[in-house]
Amino acid sequence: MLLTAIVLPVLPARAQEQSLDIPPMRFAVVRSNAPGCEPNCPEWVSAEGTIAAGTPSLFKRTLKTLKGRQLPVVVSSPGGNVDAALALGRMIRKAKLDIAVGVTVFSGCQPEAKNCSDNKGKGADYFGMAFDDGAMCNSACPLMFSGGIRRVVGDFAYLGVHQITTTYKREKLLYRTTYRIVNGKKKVINTKVVSRKNAGSYKTYEMSKTVEKTLSAYLREMGIGDGVLEMMKATPASDIRQITLDDMLAMKLVTSRDAADLLTSAGLCAPQQPAANCREIPSPANNATPSAAATGKPRDVAPVGPETAKAGADMRFVVVRGSNPLCNPDCPEWISAEGVITSQTLPKLRQLLATLGDRRLPVVISSRGGDLSGALAAGRLIRERRLDVAVGRTDFVDCDPGAWNCLAKEGAYAGLSIDAGVECDTACALMLAGGARRLVGPQARLSLYPMGQKQMVKAYLEEMAIGPALFKAIAGRSAERRLEPDIMLKAGLTTGPQSVDALTGATICKAVPRPDNCRGLPPANAAAEAPAKL
Repeated sequence: MLLTAIVLPVLPARAQEQSLDIPPMRFAVVRSNAPGCEPNCPEWVSAEGTIAAGTPSLFKRTLKTLKGRQLPVVVSSPGGNVDAALALGRMIRKAKLDIAVGVTVFSGCQPEAKNCSDNKGKGADYFGMAFDDGAMCNSACPLMFSGGIRRVVGDFAYLGVHQITTTYKREKLLYRTTYRIVNGKKKVINTKVVSRKNAGSYKTYEMSKTVEKTLSAYLREMGIGDGVLEMMKATPASDIRQITLDDMLAMKLVTSRDAADLLTSAGLCAPQQPAANCREIPSPANNATPSAAATGKPRDVAPVGPETAKAGADMRFVVVRGSNPLCNPDCPEWISAEGVITSQTLPKLRQLLATLGDRRLPVVISSRGGDLSGALAAGRLIRERRLDVAVGRTDFVDCDPGAWNCLAKEGAYAGLSIDAGVECDTACALMLAGGARRLVGPQARLSLYPMGQKQMVKAYLEEMAIGPALFKAIAGRSAERRLEPDIMLKAGLTTGPQSVDALTGATICKAVPRPDNCRGLPPANAAAEAPAKL
């Protein structure tokens, strides 16, 4: 018998030190609770926390519960174990899932709560809304992110990389070897480890050739450019480098200029063909009606065009305060403008602006068009007041302002802005042209069609400092046409590629300088804690 002691390095554990204070990643299947969404709403997988060695096993369990449904993943993570991140990315790619950097704000039951019954009988375990404000995907997380089919990072999300930190753990092993002497020679019968002792550890902050080769092969497998790996190698492990959206597009790390809304907005379930992640929960009175997503049959949708522009309610203006919990107590406010443009649009807008005094709130507009003269007059008033305008709609949280018992609190209704599937047609586009900043996100739809009063429209566009290219685009079409973002930007109709979030996002009030449309409210107990007055 022979006892032998030897010190060996075990397999390296690659993890990011920044992630140690954040709990391990958990997964939850979430259903949108956007107002007016039911009975057919989008669903997604919320993935938040540190990537640990056991995270792929948890994700595998989640995928089994989906039974083949392809739900997008909304991830927010500081990073973690590299090998686990690679495994997660491959699982996401194999399942053909989309992914977005975002956080999920839950309502009712929280994933961390045990024995919660708040959502019992509602058809889903968790309800919430997905936002990119304050979301992050750092360190090893971009490797997981790379596995998505569609990959999106919003303007207010953060994706960063740095060097891989490799931790080598040393162990002192004591072996017992049993052998026999045969013809004067030692013949080993078996070898067994009888004890293991920790012999310390050490870290390296430079990427080894083996790790570099592994990551390079993985990124090529996912169709990602070499720039990501080069940026990782060039950034110290003690630092983190945010990758700009332009660079992410160039490296093919993202597939488009979109945010989490692209995969989670309620508008996904309204078009003629609902998205794959929509699920209809029939009401008790109509529990035999299957969803369009389940049957594959298209829904009946009213045609879009000038003939339908005058249908629906007249344009309504209300002041809205962002209700995203991430912004409290200092939240953005805006003017919601939704409905058909009529001759009464100008006086309604003027009346609302009079109540605001000198405050300049952006206008979030959604309209199928309407009266040409009314649009030009409203556009001129918007330009006179130097207001920004973005195409989008407002989802009201507590109640709809049209209800008799729905009252504004602190001068504004609570709501969230969204641009997915929102339309702004012809007369609406002319009203948009009056904005100081004019934004149409990639998920919104802006359409133009030939109209009368050509000289009036041409003079108006010149007055708004919009080049002749837009007027030519209108005059040269025989039918309605949706304008692409690059055409709108080139013609001067829009001032940038941003979406409505640039004016109403939950984190804009933290920017320097602080936007004009931010307003802080005192805490609910401020009055009680204030000193008594004589």
